[in-house]
Amino acid sequence: LLKDSWTLDLRTRLEKFLSLALKARQTPRLLTLFKENGQCNKEMLQHLHQQLVESEHRTMTYLKRFNKMQADYHNLIGVTAELVDSLEATVNGEMITPEYLQSVCVRLFSNQMRQSVAQSIDFTRPGTASTMLRASLAPVKMQDVPLLPSLDYEKLKKDLITGNDRLKAFLLQALRWRLTTSYPGEQRDTVLQAYISNDLLDCHSNCQRSVLKLLHSKSEVVRQYMARLINAFASLAEGRVYLSQNPTLLRMLEERLKAEDKDSLTWENVLGALQKFGLRRALQSAMIEDGLIFWLVDVLTDTDCLSDYTLEYSVALLMNLCLRSAGKKVCAGMANHVLRVLSDLLGHENHEIRPYVNGALYSILAIPSVREEARAMGMEEILRCFIKEGNAEMIRQIEFIIKQLNSEEPLNDSIVSDDEEEEEDEEENHDIMEADLDKDEVLQPQLGELAGEKLLTTEYLGIMTHTPKTKKKLFAGVHQSIDEPLQRPVTPGYHRTVY
Repeated sequence: LLKDSWTLDLRTRLEKFLSLALKARQTPRLLTLFKENGQCNKEMLQHLHQQLVESEHRTMTYLKRFNKMQADYHNLIGVTAELVDSLEATVNGEMITPEYLQSVCVRLFSNQMRQSVAQSIDFTRPGTASTMLRASLAPVKMQDVPLLPSLDYEKLKKDLITGNDRLKAFLLQALRWRLTTSYPGEQRDTVLQAYISNDLLDCHSNCQRSVLKLLHSKSEVVRQYMARLINAFASLAEGRVYLSQNPTLLRMLEERLKAEDKDSLTWENVLGALQKFGLRRALQSAMIEDGLIFWLVDVLTDTDCLSDYTLEYSVALLMNLCLRSAGKKVCAGMANHVLRVLSDLLGHENHEIRPYVNGALYSILAIPSVREEARAMGMEEILRCFIKEGNAEMIRQIEFIIKQLNSEEPLNDSIVSDDEEEEEDEEENHDIMEADLDKDEVLQPQLGELAGEKLLTTEYLGIMTHTPKTKKKLFAGVHQSIDEPLQRPVTPGYHRTVY
């Protein structure tokens, strides 16, 4: 008992005993945790399986559509080849029989009408076949699209201000989806009109706590989803009119633009909203006064950290501001820096930005001092390098820019007067709802949580209050040749769709 070895042996045995006792006490708790995790994993697997089934169903639908389009394409190529043969035959004096024309037309229209109907139409009558072909390309008139249920906007706005962050984010997401997934036309117009007439974003409110203040939320997800919703509003002309009625919103967006990380979706959507604001002259003037041109030029100095969306919308916003005489004068004050940034952007791998770079260059080169600076830095040689590798459209635009560069005309301020605000909606029909508004959703409902339209119609159903509204007809605007650099404000979404 007095030996040191006995003490060490006793300590080892005691430690082993205590270790076993501790494990014995913890075993039931470990089993409980394992069961809970197992149940959670089982529910997650069921949820993933459901998503997989839905994805497979969508894939099959798209595959069927693809196969049908491919069959139609092959049929069209076959018919086209036969018609070319027939044209060659008529050149050689051979006649085309009515029966042959009938058989060709039946093949062309077999997918759009019953065979018996196609055969009963007299395609030999001049103009019949061509009229039907043109009619088949006309947009199919939509069936009557039902209006979405009315909502209790008082309750919605109350929960957007006082609810927890997760509820706020789900509501912002659902309200955006209602706007982005509605059918263009009466359904979407009714949704937007309901949002505006109920002042959903508190644009007309002077309260300390308003829905717009969610842009300053401590929750990054809430800020992001608020920015997405504002961007969706700004995608529609009437939405921009509504947003522009709040005197502080522009400054709030500019603050967020400078505070958020450049690789965040919040930053991306704030920038997108500001770019669409840049279609309205009063807001253009305010952005120029706030020094946004300086900020944009600095951001575009290093484009490596910008996504394609942010790069495109940054350059497009810069172009819109440069179209104003006040914007040109700001650029003239730092001509060398602006010209270097724009010439670097001409060589960027993202060719979608070229029209906006060209538009900005053409615009600022209207100022004699900028032309002098451009000549001094060899701008013409730089532009001619891009002529060698550009497509026909870009080549013609660059030729216009070179012509502007070599011009000796003085600046004519009367062309674009900042003192006379034109008709506010010189935006034409810039109603383009981009797919980017709903990309990379970070918020996903857990089992039992409501989201989207289900959340709105379950918890916030209101009394039917839809009021028919005559949509203001926007004037057609001035369309220019695609050969020339852009000389009117435009959004990338609209430019892609139209040009």
